[in-house]
Amino acid sequence: MSQFERKFGKYAVSKLSMKLVILYVIGYVLYYIQPGVFSLLTLNVAAVLHGQVWRVLSWLLVPPDPGSNLFFVAIMLYFYYSIGTSLERVWGDYKYNVYVFLGILLTILSAFAWYAFLALRGLSGLELAQMATYSSALFSTYYINMCIFLAFALTFPDAQVYLFFVLPLKVKILGWIDVGFLLLSFWSGSSAERFVIGAALLNVLLLYLRSRNWMSYSPGQVRRRKQFRKSVTEGKKAAPGRDSLHRCAICGRTEKDGDDLEFRYCSKCEGGLEYCQDHLFVHTHVKKGETPHMRKV
Repeated sequence: MSQFERKFGKYAVSKLSMKLVILYVIGYVLYYIQPGVFSLLTLNVAAVLHGQVWRVLSWLLVPPDPGSNLFFVAIMLYFYYSIGTSLERVWGDYKYNVYVFLGILLTILSAFAWYAFLALRGLSGLELAQMATYSSALFSTYYINMCIFLAFALTFPDAQVYLFFVLPLKVKILGWIDVGFLLLSFWSGSSAERFVIGAALLNVLLLYLRSRNWMSYSPGQVRRRKQFRKSVTEGKKAAPGRDSLHRCAICGRTEKDGDDLEFRYCSKCEGGLEYCQDHLFVHTHVKKGETPHMRKV
């Protein structure tokens, strides 16, 4: 875990994919009840600067392609829920939260950057307002979902899906198709599309650069992560009253013995045993009740 994760991981939103789907469902209900309400929810920077500050977040209620057939809407929601949940289980809540919320933040920043770009070109206030209103729908959750799918393709490149329920394709192929589509849209689209697509691709690029060492998990690694979480829970239950949060099973050091010490639970040791960074990779895996000891080199 990074220092940020140790400090802020407890604030991560659990089941974030489910919450995003719920927002989309609310958006679809609003669309079918009162379609005109979306004009008050989109990320219109000109309106935000004139006091409609709720638009900074309300655009998350505007679902991708709101006018679609309800059958395809249901399939789309289930698809994004399933791939998002898969990423949550493999990455953990903290990393998934960082990725999704960074994508949201970059989309918001791209909208303001695009508005500033138009202002620097010398457009009048009326022209800016008209452009912002016309293009506000482009800064939408569509590209957030595209980022989630590309992250899924990076993490599970060999997973197989059925295109149109018939044609089997590996996710990495669909990922490359989506990247090609985004690049084509960036090349031929409007300035607003270029800003929002650039933000989406930047989010994926940042994910790859900082996470390529843990991106491609095998099914066995996923199982080990589950065992690790179980060991953590067992370890906390085994010593509820101890005066330190971490203690190495080999040397007995705790986090109080040094600010630079790091501790990990071993997913292969039974009983929720924890080790410092000096003994994590040099101990012999033990079963519950056995005494931990160093591995012979």
